[in-house]
Amino acid sequence: MEIREFTEDDWVQIWPIVHEVVRAADTYTYDPNLTEEAARGTWVQTPPGRTVVAVEDGRVLGTAKTGPNHGGPGSHIATASFMVDKDLRGKGVGSALCAHVLEWAKEQGFAGMQFNAVAESNVAGIRVYERLGFKIVGTVPGAFEHPTLGRIGLHVMYCDFG
Repeated sequence: MEIREFTEDDWVQIWPIVHEVVRAADTYTYDPNLTEEAARGTWVQTPPGRTVVAVEDGRVLGTAKTGPNHGGPGSHIATASFMVDKDLRGKGVGSALCAHVLEWAKEQGFAGMQFNAVAESNVAGIRVYERLGFKIVGTVPGAFEHPTLGRIGLHVMYCDFG
């Protein structure tokens, strides 16, 4: 598996992944009816952010976007989001993408990385993030309307690079 910068040709394989993840409405706070155009505008980052893909034999396995969490006085903290093909979850693609963006953020001089909204039901993702150095620094109770679990908490997670 190779992780590399997004190219325009990748979108045709990224969109089905993004569409399936967002439509499921069980991990992301995006509108489940997100259009392809809006999804592309949200997912494809420009500098100082970036979008990457994990590929193998020309197939996009997953994707990540990363960059500053906020502008101005908050621009020294990075953030990232990850989506993996549903048939490949649990096979290390998401872990590899997360490790990759953490390394990139450190190289860019960010002081840490913050995830703003991790659904507490995303147990597999939380396990990966914690293994890679993230801690849950707070939980907003009932902030996520899960399609089967109802209102559940959204974790704020942080990894300090210091």
